[in-house]
Amino acid sequence: MAKKKDDKPEPTSVLYYYYTQERWDNWLKVLAEADFEGDENSDEMPEGLSSLDNFTKDVNVSVMKIVKVFQNGSYDAKTALAKLNEVEAIIMGEVPESDIADIVQGLQMRFLVLFISCKRYIEGNIGEGEIKDLVKAGRKLPEDDMEKVLDIAATIGAKVINGEKCCSKYLKDDSDDEPIMFDEWLGEIDDLGEALASLKKFDEEFGIDV
Repeated sequence: MAKKKDDKPEPTSVLYYYYTQERWDNWLKVLAEADFEGDENSDEMPEGLSSLDNFTKDVNVSVMKIVKVFQNGSYDAKTALAKLNEVEAIIMGEVPESDIADIVQGLQMRFLVLFISCKRYIEGNIGEGEIKDLVKAGRKLPEDDMEKVLDIAATIGAKVINGEKCCSKYLKDDSDDEPIMFDEWLGEIDDLGEALASLKKFDEEFGIDV
């Protein structure tokens, strides 16, 4: 079948998997073997929490690489969304029964806003409103109205990917009350923003260190 002239070929330098099932399974193994309690007499972060932080960063950077390649023009929207869906199928898949199942499922809830934000950005659906107003609106919504809460959070996420600033000044510190899901999603948006910023030179390094 002849290739259409307007079909954008996938560049040979990006023919690789952004995230694999093996990589996911290896992280689950690391977390399962990690100590989340730590030494009560030590100020160091417990091994498990440190691994969890690295795990979250790894997922964010892997996903944001797809966005970066789209921004560079090497992927069209259709290709970028297909790559994103491949990673999402792994990250958001069923979690095996284990001692860390609740922890991983909690991360999956957090990653909901990562994938929806990226999809909206790639589709050009950035949304309306100022971030500060969206944060206020998100915090006013009842916790059980998850669909609307996620919708607002994903709008903020798409705006951050599009270059707007958020969300460290809106994050609650450890002394505040138990964070609601909206706050968890703001934290994830902050993480994805940092991941994207870390890929500033990714287009220069792409195909060399991936």
